[in-house]
Amino acid sequence: MPRIFDNIESNLLPVLRDTLKVSHRADFCVGYFNLRGWRAVDSVIEPWPGGPRNCCRVLVGMQPPPQEAFRQSFHAGGSFDELDVQTAERLKRRLAEEFRDQLTVGAPTNDDEAGLRRLSRQLRANKVVVKLFLRHPLHAKLYLTYRLDPVTPIAGFLGSSNLTFAGLKGQGELNIDVLDQQTCQQLAQWFEDRWQDRWCVDISQELLEIIDESWAREEAPPPYHVYVKIAYRVRRGKALPFSGCESRP
Repeated sequence: MPRIFDNIESNLLPVLRDTLKVSHRADFCVGYFNLRGWRAVDSVIEPWPGGPRNCCRVLVGMQPPPQEAFRQSFHAGGSFDELDVQTAERLKRRLAEEFRDQLTVGAPTNDDEAGLRRLSRQLRANKVVVKLFLRHPLHAKLYLTYRLDPVTPIAGFLGSSNLTFAGLKGQGELNIDVLDQQTCQQLAQWFEDRWQDRWCVDISQELLEIIDESWAREEAPPPYHVYVKIAYRVRRGKALPFSGCESRP
């Protein structure tokens, strides 16, 4: 019988972490990926060597702005227009900026900084690969883990939890574990079909650059660069969020 994880009586995060500890790769499909939230699982993925068969693949579903989703609901069948290369590139740039904006919200902490640096290293080592699914809005939440177990080589979790601290252990959610191997194989094929889709684009390099250009970068920016950026923003009358080359104590 499947177990239920509602983050009230039973949290998903500790069970997911324990399953990842005995796994050698994983596939995650989420509607929202919080860069700072990655540190909830990064330590159990760190020992993996990286590469196609030893990494965590993260598929992030595109979520349109509320007003766009409202308009699309009136289209015939609720379907979205066929993509083209220019539209896909535009969506990729927009979503990359949304990831960048994540790092301007809230005061950064030492734990945030350390976690983002670990994510940067894991992206660079191909221990984590992130793609955006652009063909249509995708709101699914699926976590698949693969292990060297002759009885249950695949273990899955299916439900409502996004890859955020709140989704994995904070707010009320509803998830179940999936251990039936026929079902797991079907879920794995479902993930693979979307991962290989023409309009599923790799954004790993962009995320790496976003982190390495932010306040979480490994090397502190030269003081002169900080001065120039502050002067530029003051001149333009802009606020000074913790992003880009701003430093903090």
